[in-house]
Amino acid sequence: MNRWLPRVQKMVDTNYGTVRGWVRVVLGQLEFATGRVEQYLHPRLQDVDRLVFVCLGNINRSAFSEIVARAQGVTTCSLGLSTMTGQPAFHKAVATARPFGLDLSAHTATDLTDYQFRPTDLLLVMEIRHAEKLRAAGIPPASIALLGHWAAPHRIHLHDPHVLSDAYFRTCFTLLHSAVSGLVADLRAAGSPCIKQ
Repeated sequence: MNRWLPRVQKMVDTNYGTVRGWVRVVLGQLEFATGRVEQYLHPRLQDVDRLVFVCLGNINRSAFSEIVARAQGVTTCSLGLSTMTGQPAFHKAVATARPFGLDLSAHTATDLTDYQFRPTDLLLVMEIRHAEKLRAAGIPPASIALLGHWAAPHRIHLHDPHVLSDAYFRTCFTLLHSAVSGLVADLRAAGSPCIKQ
C-alpha cells in the first residue's frame, strides 16, 4: 500500500496542486453537474466588448489568461479580488508563460477597487467563490462566467498555483490556455466586438 503513496502524491501535485485543490475540483464539477452554476455558463458573447480575467492576486492565473487572450486578438484586462495594484507577476508565472511564447514580465496587478466596470464587460473567474465575491461587489451575474467551462478537460475550479510545484504551474497554465482559446473561438463564432479585426 505504501508503495503507491508517492505515485498518488505525484499525481495530485501535478494535476491539482494539493489534496485541497483536488477536493475543490471535485466539488466544482459536482456543482456543475447539479446545475448550481448554470447562471455562470452561458454569457451573451455577441454583446461582449472586453474580457476581464479575475483571480485573487492577479499575478498568476488571471495575468496569464489576459496575455493569452491579447495574443489572440482580444480586447482584455485582468484584476485581483485581493491584491495590491502595481504588483508584478509571480516569478514562477513569468517562467511558466515562456514555453507558451508569452511574456509576463511587464504585467502589473490591478485590484478590484481600481477597476471600472462596463456593462459590456465579461468577467471570467477561476473559482465559484470568485463569482460570489464579484456579485457582492455589485457586478451583475449576467456579466460573470466561469472560465474553466471552456477548458479541456472541463474544469469548473481552476486551482491557484501560487507557491505550488512547477509541474502544477504547467498544468494550470495549460488548462488556462485551452480555456481562453476555447472561449475566443466561441467569441469569434458569435461575432463578439471584443475580437479585434
